Amino acid sequence: MPKLLDAYRKKRDFSKTPEPAPKAGKAKGFAFVVQKHDATRLHYDFRIELDGVMKSWAVTRGPSLVPTDKRLAVQTEDHPIAYNSFEGIIPKDQYGGGTVMIWDRGTWQPEGDPHKGLKKGHLEFSLHGEKLSGRWHLVRMKKKAREKAEPWLLIKSDDEAARTARDKDILKELDRSVVSGRTIPEIAAKKERVWKSKRGDSVNSTEEKKPKTAKSKTAKKSEALIVHTGKKAKLPDFVEPQLATLVAKARSGENWLHEVKFDGYRLQARLKNGKVKLLTRNGLDWSHRFPNICAGIKTLPVGEALIDGEAVVEDETGASSFSALQQDLGGRGGKLVAGKAIYYAFDLLHLNEHDLRALPLLERKTALQALVEHAPADKLRFSEHFATEGDAMLEHACRLGLEGIISKRADAPYKSGRNDNWLKVKCTQSSEFVIGGYVPSTVSAGMIGSLVMGYYEKGKLVYAGRVGTGYTQKIARNLKKAMDKVKADASSFAEKLSADERRGVIWVKPKLVAEVEFRGWTQDGSLRHASFKGLREDKDPKSAVREVPKDMPEPKAKAKMAQIKKGVAVAGVNLSHPERVLWDDEGVTKQGLAEFYAEIADWILPHLVDRPLSLVRCPSGASAKCFFQKHAWAGLGPGIREIDVPGDDEKMLAIKDISGLISLVQAGVLEIHPWGSKQPKLTMPDRLIFDLDPGDGVAWSGVVAAARDVRERMNELGLESFVKTTGGKGLHVVVPLKPDVAWDEAKAFTKVFAEQMAGDSPELYVSTMSKKIRKGRVFVDYLRNGQGATAVAAYSTRARPGAPVATPSTGRNWGPI
Repeated sequence: MPKLLDAYRKKRDFSKTPEPAPKAGKAKGFAFVVQKHDATRLHYDFRIELDGVMKSWAVTRGPSLVPTDKRLAVQTEDHPIAYNSFEGIIPKDQYGGGTVMIWDRGTWQPEGDPHKGLKKGHLEFSLHGEKLSGRWHLVRMKKKAREKAEPWLLIKSDDEAARTARDKDILKELDRSVVSGRTIPEIAAKKERVWKSKRGDSVNSTEEKKPKTAKSKTAKKSEALIVHTGKKAKLPDFVEPQLATLVAKARSGENWLHEVKFDGYRLQARLKNGKVKLLTRNGLDWSHRFPNICAGIKTLPVGEALIDGEAVVEDETGASSFSALQQDLGGRGGKLVAGKAIYYAFDLLHLNEHDLRALPLLERKTALQALVEHAPADKLRFSEHFATEGDAMLEHACRLGLEGIISKRADAPYKSGRNDNWLKVKCTQSSEFVIGGYVPSTVSAGMIGSLVMGYYEKGKLVYAGRVGTGYTQKIARNLKKAMDKVKADASSFAEKLSADERRGVIWVKPKLVAEVEFRGWTQDGSLRHASFKGLREDKDPKSAVREVPKDMPEPKAKAKMAQIKKGVAVAGVNLSHPERVLWDDEGVTKQGLAEFYAEIADWILPHLVDRPLSLVRCPSGASAKCFFQKHAWAGLGPGIREIDVPGDDEKMLAIKDISGLISLVQAGVLEIHPWGSKQPKLTMPDRLIFDLDPGDGVAWSGVVAAARDVRERMNELGLESFVKTTGGKGLHVVVPLKPDVAWDEAKAFTKVFAEQMAGDSPELYVSTMSKKIRKGRVFVDYLRNGQGATAVAAYSTRARPGAPVATPSTGRNWGPI
């Protein structure tokens, strides 16, 4: 028996308890689980996988997202990895007797060596769970004389996943199991996985128990209310759905309820005499596509009902994902074979020969909640509502990666069509667009490279730009097949498109609708930073219109051709030919690149200002001729200046602000490579860079492992380091420095460091440039650490297919820049 699990084994009788037997696993991953445990005292068990077991702490009040909350976490015995899937009831006469729920689970990522952290008494890590995320700390406290177990504190770091003390407690907000969707009382009432003794099952739950009858008192009360106040009527075949109006600001007040905005298919569930129909917003019967949801509706204890809701598939974070739903459906017209879809019910329109639409929303939802609680949670769930401030609800939704919220009048009836009783506010902009054409992939035959989008305005199809991201290879291939079935001889757009807009396009009939996520609109009316999410088979192409928030001023009419003639100004810099496409496969224009840089100016400028720059210029775009340039050319734009640099007789270029950056875009610069030092100390680097370049046969995981190795070695030297992608196949590990050492010292240090890595692990790394010996190994390139050497800047684009961007993985900035 493994010694690590001896304490676990000695405390349990496995002939009685349903808990898993003590078997250590292989040290293969970094899983974590939080189990809500209703034993003698209600608490939460926090467990992390390390060395083949689950290191465990009992958190008395549960984890908190408020950084100032320091939650006591008493270390307990190690548990087997199999315990991660345990949810059920431990008999009362056994150790830890009571009800156990899997409240959260996912993976954890230690900062540095976790063994050293545990030994030192300060473990820093990140969580990637369905409820918990961001950075955390476990800090050991001094054990008092009478204490047997090690007391620790579980503390949330102040990051984007954190909340304030005024925000809602996540333990109350999300109180259901991430596995079964049930609460503690529901798990206790089911009595699944419970050892049955001669004395009967033992449950020690301090929470309120649910009745075991087929219908709860709440459900009966709601039905009685409906019989007396609802209008008696025949069950309709279909009701035109109520739609939400887009607004820019969330509403607040006692008359408003707020729900999560789901990212799925809106469906009306019609139940009559045990038969179920699932109808789209256009009345199409999609019952055959969601057999698992139909099975869930059939379990409802009523003769007939009409429910409004949405079918979704949740991703690993618990957020609804339209892309995941599309994949599970198996493409256009597919059937949900995997059965992962869940139906979130948010309104009840009809129940047992009574029309409820005239009732206030809150009454309808009360009845709906009492009805849905009888259904299996893996198929059918009630869409919770929150009577809180709308802006606070929206902030939480956006932090959790959700699409947005729907705000609804609590006292309003159900009214078909779009009106102001339902309002939607989005975290990111997304909408439906008609596909008017496509550009074939330049990389892989049989795939699309980008889609040409449009929307209807006064019956005419208006051009909205190209969408070149968001496609897997399978989706790109399936879209090509779908496009080829509806090819057209000419464009369906009302206005004639420019030469750049028409370049490479194969036209299609405007019959297909796509869901697109985007960051806004350019001045000429094209989508900015758009990403494909999936086809919308439930939408009529004519319904794809440009949505403008009702509480925002109407956009000015487009004057595209006039703008093109006079140019477009971004950050005060005039762009000639703003419509010029710089990346053919993505449809990114010069204006799009300039607006991207303007939007992230605070992020990219600290990596560029006052540094000598080497530039990659591609005046006709990434697929045309490109060349390096580090000295002045005729007609330098505003903000670009010439500076003296040591070791070069000719002045180099530098920028001082956003105008200089946009001037580089005007000059066709697609890549920016700065020095590792800045004025006035150009002879002293303020950062070191290790370029990790994988040879043939090295998987991405191998490059990531190399970056972690560099980081650990730097930590041992007392140096902090950060990683960024390069826009290519490798990674850069960046080490910020105080500019008080010379370049030759820095280069000598990095050379020894790289050679030491190669010497310690010759099967993994090489420190020389020879490609002959790189196969299967990572080249640790230290040569970017000499005076005059450069590396691609953080947040710079690359002149490569796909318009990749070199991106830091840890946020906006690093170190003393």
